[in-house]
Amino acid sequence: MDEFIETEIKPLEREHMQYFDQRREYARTDWENGGIPARAWEDLLGEMRRRADAAGWLRYGLPARFGGRDGSNLDMAVIREHLAHKGLGLHNDLQDESSIVGNFPQVIMMDRFGTEAQKSEWVEAMLTGKRSMAFGLTEPDHGSDATWLETTAVPDGDGWIINGRKRWNTGVHRATHDLIFARTSGEPGQARGITAFLVPTDSEGFTVPFYWWTFNMPTDHGEVELNNVRVAADAVLGEVDRGLEVGQTFLHENRIRQAASSLGAAQFCIDRAVSYANERKVFGKPLAVNQAVQWPLVELQTEAQMVRLLVRYAATQLDQNHHMEVSDKVSMANYRANRLVCEAADRAMQVHGGIGYSRHEPFEHIYRHHRRYRITEGAEEIQMRRVAQRLFGFGKAKR
Repeated sequence: MDEFIETEIKPLEREHMQYFDQRREYARTDWENGGIPARAWEDLLGEMRRRADAAGWLRYGLPARFGGRDGSNLDMAVIREHLAHKGLGLHNDLQDESSIVGNFPQVIMMDRFGTEAQKSEWVEAMLTGKRSMAFGLTEPDHGSDATWLETTAVPDGDGWIINGRKRWNTGVHRATHDLIFARTSGEPGQARGITAFLVPTDSEGFTVPFYWWTFNMPTDHGEVELNNVRVAADAVLGEVDRGLEVGQTFLHENRIRQAASSLGAAQFCIDRAVSYANERKVFGKPLAVNQAVQWPLVELQTEAQMVRLLVRYAATQLDQNHHMEVSDKVSMANYRANRLVCEAADRAMQVHGGIGYSRHEPFEHIYRHHRRYRITEGAEEIQMRRVAQRLFGFGKAKR
């Protein structure tokens, strides 16, 4: 994998350094078009993925029947940590969730919940980029409280009519479809009664009024409105009224990979800080001789090793059990790893001083990106709540 990066990806990266040096945010962003990713930047990511797919790496974590290598969650945890540990680069740009070893929770969702016709239509198309889906669960008035969502879908002949609003629809600027979760029965607060719909983004009544500008630009997080959007019966992914099972699969697959990536990025920050402290001379001595510098990095290094073992344990459990049975383990790994990388990036800035605060070092970019992981895919408070449910024995999730 490393050899492939050095021979195929690094030369391509060096040709387009404006996306990876201090200009990165500005070069990547189409400032005059809602702040979405610049098309040339996304085309470069597409070329990276094509090369990775041709070399047999992109689909590593997918089943062999989809051209993958049957990579386990443990495999993916080790790999994603390794790639993030290399630092910023075209090989693994987490701002766009793009990597030479792809993360395809949508493909896994389709494999588990799709009909044979849907799999035939969707899986290869998603892997080659001909089709893509955004994820429409969060709403303006409902985030972590997903069972209280207000978007509704009602039967209409041989299809459904959907009305509602969605927020943070990542990737909707180029998506062919949006996976919209809507209440189809039951009462607010009930998990059952929510259905997942594959809604074409060019449907009449489907609009994206604006994109949210965020802490880390460019933005591909669209606000979506659905006004009497009609979809066919075969737009349902999974069973009617059991759409949250589809959403949980997406979240758990993402959470363990997020945790591994955050761990790798944290280790990168720690290593860079240690190296700089050894090289930097202050008052005639290396910066590293000061315990005020040593001890915070010792604490971070110790935490990184503990999180590493936790992430790999959680990944192994996810491989061996139904994902809902080990959701607390995944939550533990996720929130601790995401917290760790923010602390490591902040400490690396402090050790480097003024240059660490500048955009000429990658720490501010790492912090701004990974800070969102403490909110997305379930805020860390929600993840701790999941752990508490198992720890105290209340609200036990049912399969």
